[in-house]
Amino acid sequence: MSITITTAPCCWGVDDVRNPNLPAWELVFDEVKAAGYGGMELGPYGYVPLDIGKVSQALTSRGLYIVAGTIFHDLVSPDNREELLRQTHEICALITKLPRPPQAAGQRFPAPYLTVMDWGHDERDYAAGHSDRAPRLNDRDWQGMMDNIRAIADLARTAYGVRATIHPHAGGYIEFEDEIERLARDIPKEVAGFCLDTGHTWYAGMDPVATLEKYADRLDYIHFKDIDRPVFERVMGERIRFFEACAQGVMCPIGKGCIDYPAIRDLLTRLDYQGFITVEQERDPRNADGSLADVKLSRDYLGSVGF
Repeated sequence: MSITITTAPCCWGVDDVRNPNLPAWELVFDEVKAAGYGGMELGPYGYVPLDIGKVSQALTSRGLYIVAGTIFHDLVSPDNREELLRQTHEICALITKLPRPPQAAGQRFPAPYLTVMDWGHDERDYAAGHSDRAPRLNDRDWQGMMDNIRAIADLARTAYGVRATIHPHAGGYIEFEDEIERLARDIPKEVAGFCLDTGHTWYAGMDPVATLEKYADRLDYIHFKDIDRPVFERVMGERIRFFEACAQGVMCPIGKGCIDYPAIRDLLTRLDYQGFITVEQERDPRNADGSLADVKLSRDYLGSVGF
């Protein structure tokens, strides 16, 4: 395998840019470097400034690069199209001017990517991990979401040469097995790839190994997480938002949870996956003083099992 392990600001609790407790983005850059990573995601829109000169200097001085930007927004509403495309423009205009990530010989598409996630629906947030109680979109609203995804992917590709990768996410309208299957039918791989996440897959009741193998032909980018099973079993018995569960420690350093990473390594070796894998561990930003130690634990564990 020719795989590069990167990380993301969510490991420091950076998910909602309105949260007053977020650490400074420069601190996150410092700790990404200190933990031994060469690359990272940009984080949610509005966290890192859209200033090419300032961000380029911050990356270059630390020997870092940006592997992906993120659309983390309501993909369902047709009224949101203008905002989604504005964010696509601004994110892609930034990430394509920053220091470029390396490219493996067998990598399907060059980084940086644009990772696209649906978010912002209370009725799904409180049903994260519960397929039986999560409402599904009707055909019209599902089609509207597909149209928004196509518009994002087409703009990123045609204007900036950026590959969009769709990320099923706990608490959004693309989370469970039936929704991923429908997504795969409705968005061809020529339009967008997949960024599958081992933690969100497990959280949604799927086997990460089987899911990665099932969608191997769509797999352009991967996120790695791990899950603390006792915390997971407890929060599944509560009415709780996804990020509230994360604040309670449902995500843990890789190797400390229940996901079988040696089996994932064996699968990705067999699939000859080439490219990037990003380590994530969502948490409360008020606990970000433990982030450096945790992302280093994750990186060291992955190295010990062959990544």
